[in-house]
Amino acid sequence: MKIKNKLNYFYDRDADVLYISKGKPSKSDISDEVEDGVVARFDAKTKEVRGFTILNFAARTQKKSKAVELPFELIFNPLHSV
Repeated sequence: MKIKNKLNYFYDRDADVLYISKGKPSKSDISDEVEDGVVARFDAKTKEVRGFTILNFAARTQKKSKAVELPFELIFNPLHSV
């Protein structure tokens, strides 16, 4: 079974940056820093969030600070009916 709209992620350890994307980036996408060090990528027409980048990811997870809130809502659908 192929999952539609799956999230892809890549962590660049050297740069300490986490990239998360729904589908491939498009040249028409726009980006906006939605929080200090968190950049969201949006579809230019629909304004749908297509991905985001978190700078200093490991450093953020090692601090005892508030969680990083992402600028979108996830909706989980079951893969099959029970």
